[in-house]
Amino acid sequence: MKRILRNKGARTGIFFGATSGVITTIGLIVGLHAGTQSIVAVLGGILVVAVADAMSDALGIHIAQEADPDSTKDHIWAATIWTFVTKLVVALSFALPLLWLPLQTAVIVCVSWGLLVITLLSAYLARMQRVKALPVITEHLLIAIVVVIVSYFIGMWVRTSFA
Repeated sequence: MKRILRNKGARTGIFFGATSGVITTIGLIVGLHAGTQSIVAVLGGILVVAVADAMSDALGIHIAQEADPDSTKDHIWAATIWTFVTKLVVALSFALPLLWLPLQTAVIVCVSWGLLVITLLSAYLARMQRVKALPVITEHLLIAIVVVIVSYFIGMWVRTSFA
């Protein structure tokens, strides 16, 4: 893994894909659960996001890296492929609790799993940058929690407005 993370393109793709995979998916899970309380909607949303958003993010990273005149073709493609693979795997990991647990419990497990992944990524990032981990972890967790809260209220608004 250390060898892979030495590659700037791979590092970009892994960190972006994992972060986006967590934030997008836990926001989607919480919002869809609040709005529908339907396992079908939540699981379907995860599967769609895992594929469509992984492709979208990979293309976004690809184009963004192409816009950087210092990016090489190897860097661009490494970032593209690693973004897609990481986002896909991370997003799909959130489907597992839904397959084995009651929906309400699974949502809590998914949010906890997502916050753990953000914590571990942030701690590793802080270590790589040789800075204190707590401020980095706190900043990233606060952003993730805001996404969860906003997604919940959007889901509740949809439910009360259209159900």
